Amino acid sequence: MAAAFQQQIFALDARFNAYRAPNSPNFKTLYIRRRSQLLRENAKFKDIETIKKYINIRSQLLQRRYGVQDNISISSSSSRPRSSSKASLAVEDSPSKKKNDLTISENYAFSGVHHIFDQHSEQVSVVKFANNDRSKLCCASNDGTVSICDVTATPPRVSVVLDGHTKPVTGCDWSASNELLVTCALDGLLCLWEVSARRRLRSVRDQLAAPLLCCVFQPANNNMVIAGNARGMVEVLNVSTGIYPRGGSSILGGRVLSIACESSGRMFWAANDKGIIVSYRLEGAGGSLSKLRRCLVGGAVTCLSWSPWLARHPALLVSAADNSLYLFRIADRDGSLVLKKRFDVMHNQYSVKSTFCPIMSFRRGVCVVSGSEDSCVYFLDIEGHNEQPVVNKLQGNCSLLQKLYKSGLVVW
Repeated sequence: MAAAFQQQIFALDARFNAYRAPNSPNFKTLYIRRRSQLLRENAKFKDIETIKKYINIRSQLLQRRYGVQDNISISSSSSRPRSSSKASLAVEDSPSKKKNDLTISENYAFSGVHHIFDQHSEQVSVVKFANNDRSKLCCASNDGTVSICDVTATPPRVSVVLDGHTKPVTGCDWSASNELLVTCALDGLLCLWEVSARRRLRSVRDQLAAPLLCCVFQPANNNMVIAGNARGMVEVLNVSTGIYPRGGSSILGGRVLSIACESSGRMFWAANDKGIIVSYRLEGAGGSLSKLRRCLVGGAVTCLSWSPWLARHPALLVSAADNSLYLFRIADRDGSLVLKKRFDVMHNQYSVKSTFCPIMSFRRGVCVVSGSEDSCVYFLDIEGHNEQPVVNKLQGNCSLLQKLYKSGLVVW
């Protein structure tokens, strides 16, 4: 258990390392490596309550120092007893083994189905966990509703269903504190929700009255939301006032399908159905945009995911509809992308998603996870050998998974 808390401490330092000495990348690398070394040297420290207090205090100090909100979950990596409902399948327990002794394949090994949610009447287009909270899962559906599920309850349950869109919901994102949720839909509405009160605080129509296809909070200022629409526009909205600020819009072209921000919120990337990825800088507190660098891939970009990639260079993960999953290294402060690796993933028609995996072992490697049009989910080692990058493959009956997906069932 202590090892899990040590990982949380390192993850906290890794997130804030993006703000530390921005003009000295070598210092940031040395700092995070030294932190990792110190944590390994003190790995035998077993006072869990003291470690919890340390994480809370250090998180508060780092937030004050860098002026950025961060919500770290203080919980052990050991799972709660898994529930069994009428829609749940049995899960086999594996022999206990120290986490640091597990191979990367064992770290990402799974058995059985945890739970099946059936609250939606049409397909589920987006699922997203709350920040650093493994209990809250947001599900956005083509039936125009958004549900919040508690996946660690016994049994897992649907906490709330938010009803406010009239057409399929295409995007959602949690605020840094997980108190707010923003959603967008084909009805052209951006909706801001207060999760605890289960109510909609504001809804704002797209300034071109176009369908909205993606949305994210600006990480350092949750008054700002960045969205992309079906007429090729990337736009910033001040959700506290409901106003699109002057200079906060830019034409990317095509249909803007995905957006990803780096942790400071000063830079983000937007991509469209033409395979164009553009980096943007968000200037000051006003929300004005400036284009930086452009990159082209071979198919529509359905998902972007950013990661500080610990002590290494920040990275951008790109799902493209040319049967590819791209890993780009972010080369400079203008967001220039340099291809590091490409993986074969069956993807040429649907909105396949991918993301970086939580770090299970800092010495074993770094993984990403991606859906695929062959009805499988792949875990890929991005630091391993290119000949065998797949460390795990979650398989299912193709026709069954398609029926679950189209009928609005979420399998977890």
